[in-house]
Amino acid sequence: MKQFTNKPEQVTVAYQLLRWTVLVLPVALVVGSLVALFLWLLDKATHIRFEHGWLLYLLPVAGVLIYWLYRLGGKNAEKGNNLIMDEIHQPGGGVPARMAPLVLLTTVITHLFGGSAGREGTAVQIGGSMAAWIGKTLGLTEKDIRILLMTGIAAGFGAVFGTPIAGTVFALEVLAIGAMRYDALVPCLIAAVLADVVCSAWGISHTHYQILYTGTHLTPYIPFVKADLLLLLKVIVCGVAFGLTSFLFSWLIHAIKYNANTYIKIPWLIPVVGGLMVIAMTFIAGTRDYLGLGVYSQSADGISIVNAFRDTGHISDWSWLWKLVFTAVTLGMGFKGGEVTPLFFMGAALGHTLALLLGAPVDLFAGLGFIAVFAGATNTPLACTLMGVELFGADHVLYFAVACFTAYYFSGHSGIYASQKLIVSKFER
Repeated sequence: MKQFTNKPEQVTVAYQLLRWTVLVLPVALVVGSLVALFLWLLDKATHIRFEHGWLLYLLPVAGVLIYWLYRLGGKNAEKGNNLIMDEIHQPGGGVPARMAPLVLLTTVITHLFGGSAGREGTAVQIGGSMAAWIGKTLGLTEKDIRILLMTGIAAGFGAVFGTPIAGTVFALEVLAIGAMRYDALVPCLIAAVLADVVCSAWGISHTHYQILYTGTHLTPYIPFVKADLLLLLKVIVCGVAFGLTSFLFSWLIHAIKYNANTYIKIPWLIPVVGGLMVIAMTFIAGTRDYLGLGVYSQSADGISIVNAFRDTGHISDWSWLWKLVFTAVTLGMGFKGGEVTPLFFMGAALGHTLALLLGAPVDLFAGLGFIAVFAGATNTPLACTLMGVELFGADHVLYFAVACFTAYYFSGHSGIYASQKLIVSKFER
């Protein structure tokens, strides 16, 4: 008779859904609006840098400014994404609200003066800090604030890239290698979808990437195999290369950060040296296409993510490595911004190069590299597979999954987030 006297589970579920929708709504509104402002400022900063090339020579000065902004008002906000992840794993000192304006301002400064950085890290920090502030304002418990922090990650990621499904899974998957917790699944989905809607409502549009390849998915004479086996083999080979690239980037950025703090005794000189290194590398590379986001270049036929999807001949065999080094130096030496868009650049450029080498479709392999290098560096293969579907469509989802899963394994247990926990090893030791 107990089943007739107690409330049905569905009633409790409905209450929780309604409750979390109400709690997540202010997070989505605030984060979506701030991400829209951030993307607008980033676009303005990029165009100003294009028009005034001399700004690059002030990058060392900009680095000092960023250092002092964090020194005067940052405190533990300097830890960035890792602070948010630490608070989710084990609540401690909290995530300060000042993180949002600080990282927004300093990321725009980095891009204005030519640093090679992304935007995901900034959006996630905006989301996490605003979620923590709203949670404290509403007097929520530590458990609820933990979930709200995850919704902040989902909201920031979903809004900045226009990929709410990937943002939802990323927030669940990025915290630990080999494990996902589903207690925040629906709240993260609500936050990511609503934040993306809010960001779009402000008139922000996202870059459209297109894979035009429509080759057969069947292997001749083997009708029961619903894939091009030769193409699939090429995808696996490239997945290994994408994973190794992820490993190289993660190792290099941590090595630069460690050695800079070890050997440069005056802290504010670290970004000065970093800025000078970026300027020097720009002259050595002979192009400014490795500065900033890299989604577009100053010239229509330059080296960029968009052009990596085209067989135009302007992407060099080593464009991916140049972007890797530029970004590792920029972020490792104290400038602010995310890693993900540069990872898109590295992956798309490497995919372009490998496609030409292996006789594979350039746009498909640029798209595979785009998501797979990201998957390896963040250890989030499921989120990146879904991102491929949201950005490029579902026609090639098998190749998306194979590339991302392969890159995930071959990137090892390293990653760009030091606070990411290892729950399940990728291989038996």
